[in-house]
Amino acid sequence: MGTFHTSCRIGNHIDRSKSVRIPKLLVDTGSEYTWVPAAKLEKIAVTREKKDIRFVMANGEVVTRSVGFAIVHIRKNFTIDEVVFAEPGDLILLGARTLEGLNLIVDAINKKLVAAGPLPAA
Repeated sequence: MGTFHTSCRIGNHIDRSKSVRIPKLLVDTGSEYTWVPAAKLEKIAVTREKKDIRFVMANGEVVTRSVGFAIVHIRKNFTIDEVVFAEPGDLILLGARTLEGLNLIVDAINKKLVAAGPLPAA
């Protein structure tokens, strides 16, 4: 498929006046979660709701991180999702759960995100 990056805006799900732009996230359909720099999440007062969650990285390493709730905006699409508080050295990722919530899919040929189409009724 190849790799590509996108940008997004992350917002506090309680105080919607607080948001921050993330200029470059790796679109990673192999990652369940979206990973955002902890400093950016702390800046907009996203709370660490789940602590000491274990993740297996692509290289097999097991790491422990916190997770909180945030609103993820890409263009006109937005969703609330769990996001990982990424530490220095972690990749900044847009994961599969967030893509599904945004109703976006990967256009692998053109290396961009596109609308997934109408949502099923039931």
